[in-house]
Amino acid sequence: MAINVVVVEDDDVVRESLTKIIASANDLNCIATFSNSEEFSLAFRNLKVDVVLMDIHLPGENGIETVARLKEGNPNVQFMMCTSFDDPQRTYDSLAAGATGYLLKNATPEKLKDAIRDIHNGGSPMSSEIARLVVTSFKKQTKHNELLASFSAREQEVLILLSKGFQYKEIADKLFLSVETIRSYIRDIYEKLQVHSRTDAVNKVFH
Repeated sequence: MAINVVVVEDDDVVRESLTKIIASANDLNCIATFSNSEEFSLAFRNLKVDVVLMDIHLPGENGIETVARLKEGNPNVQFMMCTSFDDPQRTYDSLAAGATGYLLKNATPEKLKDAIRDIHNGGSPMSSEIARLVVTSFKKQTKHNELLASFSAREQEVLILLSKGFQYKEIADKLFLSVETIRSYIRDIYEKLQVHSRTDAVNKVFH
């Protein structure tokens, strides 16, 4: 039985190319294409789809947000991010959202077809470049989580607000504390991290 595939891609040329590659395989069937997440989401519940090739950078809701919203209620549908991005954070976010494969658009037609078959059969296809990025990203994410967990709950709140660009008085107001108390927390945070500025603190914990 053919694997039913849907393509969600806003670039007309790329969408047409992906459709032709899928159509060239006897065991793959492209049942629909969409240029944005909104139209895809409206049609999704009526599609008998096995694999979705999902672009990340879409007008309106992006591909990561769409996967996060749709995957939980439809665990049997496999989402493969097919994108030109090789940003490790986007890779990490995509997999955290529920995507089970991730390929760059410059993959050869044979690699793309094999990846669709692989993901349908329970695999998690990724190009070697993406696999390296994922390993690096997960290592960094684990390190950041461990570092953040080393602070008290209140210090974590202060750090998160610092990372969002809030000034001392704004942080004090949000946490119902005095500015001097916030300064004390931040001094302690800097000392633990062995840094001397907001930028260095935020970069060390979150980047």
